[in-house]
Amino acid sequence: MKLDPIVVSLLDTDLYKFNMDQVIFHKHTDLSGEYYFRCRNEGIVFTPEMFEEIKAQIDHLCGLRFTKAELDYLRSIRYIKGDYVEFLRLWHPIRDYVETELLDDGELSVVVRGPLFSAMQFEIYLLEIVNEVYFRMKYDYDALRAAAKARLDGKIGDFQSGRYTFQFAEFGCRRRLSREWEDEVVRRLAAETGNCVGTSNVYLAMKYGLTPVGTYAHEFVQMYQGIDSIPLAYTNHYALEDWYDEYRGDNGTALSDTLTTDLFLLDFNRAMVNNFNGVRHDSGDPYAWGEKLIAHYKKYGVDPKSKLLLFSDSLDFDRAQALWERFHDRVKVSFGIGTFCANDTGVEPLNIVIKLQTVNGRAVAKLSDTPGKAMCRDAEYLEYLKRSVDFRLRREAGKEM
Repeated sequence: MKLDPIVVSLLDTDLYKFNMDQVIFHKHTDLSGEYYFRCRNEGIVFTPEMFEEIKAQIDHLCGLRFTKAELDYLRSIRYIKGDYVEFLRLWHPIRDYVETELLDDGELSVVVRGPLFSAMQFEIYLLEIVNEVYFRMKYDYDALRAAAKARLDGKIGDFQSGRYTFQFAEFGCRRRLSREWEDEVVRRLAAETGNCVGTSNVYLAMKYGLTPVGTYAHEFVQMYQGIDSIPLAYTNHYALEDWYDEYRGDNGTALSDTLTTDLFLLDFNRAMVNNFNGVRHDSGDPYAWGEKLIAHYKKYGVDPKSKLLLFSDSLDFDRAQALWERFHDRVKVSFGIGTFCANDTGVEPLNIVIKLQTVNGRAVAKLSDTPGKAMCRDAEYLEYLKRSVDFRLRREAGKEM
C-alpha cells in the first residue's frame, strides 16, 4: 500500500521548533544531539510494510525545501529574525541524520543524530509520518475519518450551544490521524466556533490566517544539561536568560516542568515573572499547579489576572472546561489541545514521542511533574540529575527557614 506524501511543506510543524531553533542558531551552534523515538503504548506492532512506507516518507521529507512564500510568512512573524530566515533558505532535512530499524518483535526504532540546530527539526515531521502510516495501514482509514467527523461535529455543537466557553489552540500535528484530517479540524474549529484562537501548526496558521501558537519545549531546557559550564540544577536559569535575551519579552510563555515546577520557580524570579507573559502546564496535577503559579505571582506582587496559564497536558474539552471554570476569574487561562482535536476516532491513539537524549555526548533528561513521563537512556545519569535537583531544592528551602 503506497501512500501519498504525508509532509508536503516544511512549515507543517509546531511553531516552537522555529522559536527554539532561532535561539540555537544565534547562541549554541556548537551543540550536537541525539533524539530517540518511543511508543508508550503496550503491544504496538509495526509491520514490514509500514516500515518500508515510513522510510519512503522520510526520503520524501528530505527532498523538501522552504518556498519563497513560506519564508515570507516566517518573516511576517514579528519575533522571527531575518538572519534566521536566511538560514532556513539554505537549510533542509538531511537523510543521513535519521536511522531507522524494525526490530524482530515489531518495535520501531528511530534515532536522529546531528547538529542540534538541524536534528531538532525532525521530531514533528517524523511523528506525523509514523502516526499517519500506522493508522492508514492498520485500520480502515475511511471508517476512522467518519468516526472522527461525527465527534468533531459534536464538539463544534457544544461550543455553539455554550456548553464549552473556553478559548484554546489546536496542538495536534504530532499525533494527528492524517494531514488532511488536521487541516479539516483546524478549518472547521476556526470557522464554526469563536473559541479556537490559533494552531501550533505553522502551515495551517498560514493557510487559514490564524495565529501560530507556541514558545518552547522540554528539549530547550534539556540541552543546557549538555553544556559543561552549567550546573544541572540551574539549567532553567540559563534557558530563561537566553530566551529573554533573544526575544526581549516577546514570545514569552515559559514551560515549568522539565526539571519539576518547584525547581523552575526558584529561577522564575521577579525579573522573569515580569519578562514572561505566562507559564505552560504539561504534567502533574493541573489544579495544584495552577494554585502554585497564582501564589507565586502574588508572592512578587504581580496581579495574576495580568498573566496567562496555558494548560496542555493530555486535555479533552471536558477537562479544559473544568479548568476554565476553576481559574478564569483569577488569571488568564488558555489551552493547547492536541490528540483530542486531531485524532479522536474511538480507537486508542498512539502515545508516541521523540525525545532529546544526549547533547555533545552527554546524557540529558526531563523529570517532569509526573514521574512516569521521565525518559532517559542512562539510568545512572537520571538518578544523578534527580539528586542534583533535590539538593538544590533542600538547600533553597533551608535558606527560607
